[in-house]
Amino acid sequence: MKKILSISVGSSSRDHTTRHNFLGQECELSRQGTDGDLDKAVRRYAELDGKVDAFGVGGVEFFLRVANRKYYFRDVKRIRAAIKISKVGDGNGVKGLLERRAFAALEKHLNEKENKTLRGMPALLTAAVDRYGMGEAMFDAGLDMAIGDFMFSLGLPIAVKKLSTVRVLAAVLLPVITKLPFQWFYALGAEQDKPPQPKWDKYYKQATVLGGDFIQIRQYMPDDLTGKIVVTNTTTAKNVDELRQRNLHILVTVTPRLEGRSFGTNVMEATLLALMDKPQSAVTEADFLDLIERIPLLPNIEVLNP
Repeated sequence: MKKILSISVGSSSRDHTTRHNFLGQECELSRQGTDGDLDKAVRRYAELDGKVDAFGVGGVEFFLRVANRKYYFRDVKRIRAAIKISKVGDGNGVKGLLERRAFAALEKHLNEKENKTLRGMPALLTAAVDRYGMGEAMFDAGLDMAIGDFMFSLGLPIAVKKLSTVRVLAAVLLPVITKLPFQWFYALGAEQDKPPQPKWDKYYKQATVLGGDFIQIRQYMPDDLTGKIVVTNTTTAKNVDELRQRNLHILVTVTPRLEGRSFGTNVMEATLLALMDKPQSAVTEADFLDLIERIPLLPNIEVLNP
């Protein structure tokens, strides 16, 4: 059995373990949160290195990819340094691939089931610096975009309309931001469990499609999500119930739902690495895409309220 363990600096309330068969190989997928304690996460990586086939890095990532540039987090380098033997994925290897497939699947669903198209729909992407691939997929789908990096990361009431603007902002701000503590810009630990505090109502209300990291979407979402579509990453059964109660129309997760929970892209990347019979240093994007298609690793589209 392949063992895949995601150690997350997020809340332990989101922990989950399941077993699943991929291409005839039994895999145990587990997510364990450290409630915002990065030091504890680093210790666990070091203690369990070599005892699992692959680690997922949850709640943080090694770098932000914006277009062809990578901006590495100083804090998170400690995690990479602690892992010497096991393979490791933070989601960056597959995130863009899975996000693009999710929007293609959503377009097909809307075409066939509702006689609609994404083209022209108003949309809000919470942050493009950590979901640049999703931003590309949303623009390619023809969505009328508002990008909320200023709002969701810096608390400033400014929406960006173009990815070219995001690239300029990234080049100016990310070399500084990535040197600061990760938790200054992203809710960790118990912060993830707080009830939503509605904010940026104008942008939530005008958007039909809400894309981005689920913790960010949930943090400020309104009580009423009638008619809206959320495209995101990790959601628990509790999150799905919460969205259903707010009358969300469609929930799309870029990874499959396994026993009621969609795992993060870091878990999926780690799983793919564990299934590959080659050193991680030799793995290419084409290898990931080949395995994604052979499994196949499909997005989950769920109509919560018709």
